[in-house]
Amino acid sequence: MVSSVSIAELSEVRTRHPEAVAEAAVRRARRPLVGDSGRLMIVAADHPARGALAVGGDRLAMANRAGLLERLMVALSRPGVDGVLGTADILEDLLLLGALENKVVMGSMNRGGLAGAAFEMDDRFTGHRAEDIERLRFDAGKLLLRIDDGDPGSLATLESSARAVDAMAARGLPLFLEPFISRRVEGKVRNDLSGEAVARSIAIAAGLGGTSAYSWLKLPVTEDPDDMAWVCETSSLPTVLLGGEVNGDQEGAYEKWRKALSLPTVRGLVVGRSLLYPADGNVSAAVDTAVGLL
Repeated sequence: MVSSVSIAELSEVRTRHPEAVAEAAVRRARRPLVGDSGRLMIVAADHPARGALAVGGDRLAMANRAGLLERLMVALSRPGVDGVLGTADILEDLLLLGALENKVVMGSMNRGGLAGAAFEMDDRFTGHRAEDIERLRFDAGKLLLRIDDGDPGSLATLESSARAVDAMAARGLPLFLEPFISRRVEGKVRNDLSGEAVARSIAIAAGLGGTSAYSWLKLPVTEDPDDMAWVCETSSLPTVLLGGEVNGDQEGAYEKWRKALSLPTVRGLVVGRSLLYPADGNVSAAVDTAVGLL
């Protein structure tokens, strides 16, 4: 059995003791998904598996794994941070580093719709399966559901997403669904953040599968933040807000999140690059500010 290791030792442990991942998963101390506050603050780090490595003007910001892990460990150490969302490689690095004790661990399930690829909308489930999340004693899963009325690939994603809802519910595991109405503009997939489009995406996602008992929603703030009040009335499912890119306006993003967090169904935040790679480089301050919004 291998105890917690340093970032520099990860490759050596993976080479000589691959069983250490399973051992760390078995002994990891767990916690309830939602604590006494009823709120959730999750740091997201599943972008690289979709080939999305850019942050702002740096196209390869997330390509340095040691740097990403260092930022994640800082974020996870801050008071009020409940857990992390990631793909198997990142979560297993964090397991070996001992950074996931008493944290909510969310496995990212479908990462096949690579950013910029011709098949981007046919978003296959190439990440965690329900049985993997159960086996590793993780706490929840997350899937991305982009729906383009003009792309047949969206139907395959819808069907596989419904089956993922069923598989997670059969194990009593929460599943966070991140839906968008999308379309291609000059060859690039763009998400429609109008109130009408977000409401439609909610209605579609909430109805997937044979039960919604374990389904959550992971939603963007609409183009007009005032629309969020009626948009969130589309479903009774508990909701977390998607952070997304802030395009240099960190304070503006905080204000939009603050307003939406007051809505009855909104339970927290899932934020990635804007907290891990803030413009001023201060991860602790960015995370603490986001936690303060809750």
